[in-house]
Amino acid sequence: MRAAVAGSSTAVQPSERDEIRDLLKRTAVALKQGDVPFALCGGYAAWMRGAPEPDHDADFLVPEAEADRAAKVLADAGLQVQDPPEDWLTKVVSGGSFVDVLWRTCGRPVETDLIERAEVLPVLSVHMPVLTATDIVVTKLMTLDEHYCDFARMLPVARALREQVDWAAVEEAVADNDFAVVFLQLLDRLGVVPKVSAA
Repeated sequence: MRAAVAGSSTAVQPSERDEIRDLLKRTAVALKQGDVPFALCGGYAAWMRGAPEPDHDADFLVPEAEADRAAKVLADAGLQVQDPPEDWLTKVVSGGSFVDVLWRTCGRPVETDLIERAEVLPVLSVHMPVLTATDIVVTKLMTLDEHYCDFARMLPVARALREQVDWAAVEEAVADNDFAVVFLQLLDRLGVVPKVSAA
């Protein structure tokens, strides 16, 4: 069975990747048909913008005010919906794969403006809103803390998206997260992106 924990070294098998992709599409179609505002985020959003395909589940954001309706829409579409102990997401499950539908990220409610900034892109033949490269990087960096600080997973994303990202906006958004600030300094030292702040 595929490990579903951050930082796992267990590679996803082709059949599991197909299962995740299929579940991603079915979740997006259900949310679209239910008129629930949403956006693809996380690793698969980064993949759509040029980063390596992730080896774990897919993630969507919905505004906190739409959380209950999103869960109902997904269940009404025939998808298997689970409510985990965490009170900030719903899981859509199929076999050994799952999609997370989150209405809070990094402890903050998902606001409508974040969804509205997303760009509609074709994802596996389904057109859906995908977070901007800047918002992808910000949301990923804001998850870094003393319990999870895996720069190795962030570097390929930063390298792939660097020309699409407003790095000044990223620096401002993550200024209160010391781990994210250090990662931006690492990107500067490695020459991935130029230093944003004035000397």
